[in-house]
Amino acid sequence: MSLLLRRDDGVTVTPESAGWSHLSFRVGSGVIEYEASDEEVCLVPLSGRCRVSADGADWELGGRGSVFEGMPWALYLPRDTAYRIEAEGEVAICAARCEKRREPRLIRPEDVEIEVRGAGNATRQINHILKPDFPAERLLVVEVFTPAGNWSSYPPHKHDVDAPPGEVVLEETYYYRTEGFAVQRLYSPERGVDLTETVRDGDLMIVPWGYHATCAAHGYDLYYLNALAGDRRSMASSDDPELAWIRESWEHLDPDPRVPLVS
Repeated sequence: MSLLLRRDDGVTVTPESAGWSHLSFRVGSGVIEYEASDEEVCLVPLSGRCRVSADGADWELGGRGSVFEGMPWALYLPRDTAYRIEAEGEVAICAARCEKRREPRLIRPEDVEIEVRGAGNATRQINHILKPDFPAERLLVVEVFTPAGNWSSYPPHKHDVDAPPGEVVLEETYYYRTEGFAVQRLYSPERGVDLTETVRDGDLMIVPWGYHATCAAHGYDLYYLNALAGDRRSMASSDDPELAWIRESWEHLDPDPRVPLVS
């Protein structure tokens, strides 16, 4: 399977299609009915409002015109849950296989922590939706906003070795929204792989291993939704050792004043 899925070809990912153990991702609209038998789920509306019914309860998730027009709402649903979504726009469905059933939880915009990360033209905004301290088993979810012309996920980092606390194994997807394009690099010297892909609105990259970094085209802000899953409640990663020095250089730079792009 290709690591880059184009919007027109569909961006549905399952453990079987990706060749990994836990993570699933898809985008839907309209009426969606599904039973999360062995998966915990996080629903993130990308545009418009949506109503979710599950286990005799109903939730209204407020809308935003697009991902660039407001902070996110989200809903965490546990495994063994049949749910129905009525979406006016698009909703991202992030899921991960798990063993224990937990409680549903609504995440409102005011619950989402904003982090400004990096400096100079490597400044970006992180919206933490499901953090490691969130009461889930494997699923982690963040939104990232990268101003036009900036680098993100930088310096290139990886999370494919179980060596806590410095690095843990995480399966990951990148789902992109932009009016222009961006460049995504994924490389692994150990596997002899070095990919540089042009990504556009609605595309999705599968990141099973390797170092990765992103750059937004000049003139076009970039959004991507990261869904991750692993056996540890951590997002620890290790930088490319040839580029790790860049973090120290940020001490002498101011953050890009355009960030946060959304608040």
